[in-house]
Amino acid sequence: MPTDSSVIDNPQENRFELAVEGQTAVLNYERTPKSLVLVHTEVPASLRGRHLGDRLVEGAIEHARGQGLRIVAVCPFVRTYLRKHPEHGIR
Repeated sequence: MPTDSSVIDNPQENRFELAVEGQTAVLNYERTPKSLVLVHTEVPASLRGRHLGDRLVEGAIEHARGQGLRIVAVCPFVRTYLRKHPEHGIR
């Protein structure tokens, strides 16, 4: 699978997924009526260092904005990403 695959929302599993080379990186979430709580990011060891976690967070942000939801970052990776990318306007 190419690395340009899209982040997809899998609401049955409460996670965003990014499939690359037969493996799947995930960002687990909990949804409330007004927010998307980003809980845990996991990228297979063989795919690390390719910014797939960043792409998952960006996909989650795009989804939340499209649904009018506030982002709540519980996951340490997501919190670090948001600190490094203030252009998203999420604290």
